[in-house]
Amino acid sequence: MGDRTRKSARNLWASLPEVYQQCAFVYTDFWQAYNTVIPHKRHQAVGKETGLTNHIERLNNTFRQRVSRLVRDSLSFSKKLHNHIGAVWCFIHGYNAELNMI
Repeated sequence: MGDRTRKSARNLWASLPEVYQQCAFVYTDFWQAYNTVIPHKRHQAVGKETGLTNHIERLNNTFRQRVSRLVRDSLSFSKKLHNHIGAVWCFIHGYNAELNMI
């Protein structure tokens, strides 16, 4: 959770498990903060036309559809960050549980 600043990018990268930081490859858009925080050997900036960001774009859309608190103009929008984090946490655990049942 956060804005698209360099500080948020650093926090995101630091929150990843060490094995991901050492082995995973990250595709992002061309936002400068990602380029300066994620090591070059683990990162590639790509456009949407490549299809390499499709999975995360699909997940972001699923978040917007299923977690109405994240949509600013909805009646259930939360003003408190704590409520957003709780709603996202509940969604992720429920979503993952559904996927494990399939």
